[in-house]
Amino acid sequence: MYDVLDAQSVLEVLRPVQDPELRKSLVELNMIRNVKIESGRVSFTLVLTTPACPLREFIVEDCQKAVKKLPGVIDVSVDVTAETPQQKNVPDRNNVPGVKNIIAISSGKGGVGKSTVAVNVAVALAQTGAKVGLLDADIYGPNDPTMLGLADAQIVVRSTEKGEVLEPAFNHGVKLVSMGFLIDRDQPVIWRGPMLNGVIRQFLYQVQWGELDYLIVDMPPGTGDAQLTLTQAVPMSGAVIVTTPQNVALLDSRKGLRMFQQMNVSVLGIVENMSYFIPPDMPGKQYDIFGSGGGSKTAAELGVPLLGCVPLEISTRIGGDNGVPIVVADPNSASAKALKAIALAIAGKVSVAALT
Repeated sequence: MYDVLDAQSVLEVLRPVQDPELRKSLVELNMIRNVKIESGRVSFTLVLTTPACPLREFIVEDCQKAVKKLPGVIDVSVDVTAETPQQKNVPDRNNVPGVKNIIAISSGKGGVGKSTVAVNVAVALAQTGAKVGLLDADIYGPNDPTMLGLADAQIVVRSTEKGEVLEPAFNHGVKLVSMGFLIDRDQPVIWRGPMLNGVIRQFLYQVQWGELDYLIVDMPPGTGDAQLTLTQAVPMSGAVIVTTPQNVALLDSRKGLRMFQQMNVSVLGIVENMSYFIPPDMPGKQYDIFGSGGGSKTAAELGVPLLGCVPLEISTRIGGDNGVPIVVADPNSASAKALKAIALAIAGKVSVAALT
């Protein structure tokens, strides 16, 4: 079919290969670049839409199979990199400079492990090579510094031509800003709505976030001022709803989900946390302490994806208390594997939304 082995023939044979999520040709999406041929050895760069692409190996394999069909090909080398797309602009919303995608991790009620999911998703994305920030918007209960091992970190305030800006703390590959850095450990935050709105806007616009692929926002539980401030201030790539399997949590999670939809924020999916308990002395067993199947049933009823189910393991709690998230402390544990898969699923959906 192709008599000459050159860059054009390589591109043509790769044209039918599609991005599995976008369902478009890699060539048409300009994801194949820098094609080089030397003595039958073909090399090129595959530019993915996220460093956290869950289908990376499959895409590389499809590319290699396609190119090897060309006559004269001895070897195919694929250099994989990524360019995370910018979320779409929204009228009357101001982008955060340098931040490509803003993702809310929310819940209808407290106690479902929302912060655990937010912290581990942020760290898991950073582990893929993405540039990640975490904004702890749970002003009344800022736990993210402890969970990221930054409880004793000192936030730096710099003066610039545009006023004072905060330098985020950094650990496990994630930049973090939290109210926990600005108050004493035992000091309660007794604020009305306008003050809360102001500090969230400061955390968005008066922080030196730098270049970020993803800014994860750990929301307070419920559907109050913090959620309204965020959705009205910035364009968002989407929201993730965290719940546990029992009906009480699911009823509240439905309200949180509907709130984001009413604010025209895409719901990326539901995460069912504490899906079942794995005893540390009997890892082959599991107990449905909070029931089972609630997350999948609710996702189906509301027409949104179930992003994953995270088991309840003692090591997850220990990691949060000690400031070493489970995806770092025990990456081969069941909960770490589930959280990593959820992070990849979120990244994939964000890229698809930005490019379609």
